[in-house]
Amino acid sequence: MKLFLKAITYLFHPLFIPMAGTLAYFIITPRFTPTEFQSGNILPIFILTVIIPIISFLILKNVGVIVAVFKPDISERKYLLYIGISLLLMVVYKVIPNNYAAELHFYFMGLIGATFGSIVLLFFNFKSSIHLMGMGSLFMYLVCLSVHFEINITIALSLVILATGLVATSRLYLQSNGRAVLLVGFLLGAISQLLTVKFWL
Repeated sequence: MKLFLKAITYLFHPLFIPMAGTLAYFIITPRFTPTEFQSGNILPIFILTVIIPIISFLILKNVGVIVAVFKPDISERKYLLYIGISLLLMVVYKVIPNNYAAELHFYFMGLIGATFGSIVLLFFNFKSSIHLMGMGSLFMYLVCLSVHFEINITIALSLVILATGLVATSRLYLQSNGRAVLLVGFLLGAISQLLTVKFWL
């Protein structure tokens, strides 16, 4: 059981949430999107939100700035969030303008808002769950895409809800987060996406 829940924690790691939303957009959108347009977004987003954070984490761990992998303390978490929000801003200002899609632009703006909210909470010595923040963002984004394009994606939403439950269970079982931390993280992600809806929906 422990091995399964650890695998869930890795599989639905927050690093993959930007890519998950990007891929979801291209899968769900009924618009014709040329291969050049898709690769112009997907490849740089993958590099900026997955590859560079992993390299940054390994460097910080190697120099002793970060010790824990899944239970970083507040100071360690700040470094990770600062790197994360910087890379998300690079996506918004350097990647998306060259291959503009409003839905993707505001998805990343929502992620930036959620990450900023998590950083602010750290100054009050409160840690929100980054895992659940990512799942909340993805879930609400899919709901908004479904409404926006008037496409029924009930199965996809059900799978995301199931995955969210599994992630929350794994975090509780592994004693990485408390219930309040999980709830606040999920709400941060979901509400941040909702706040962007009026700009593109």
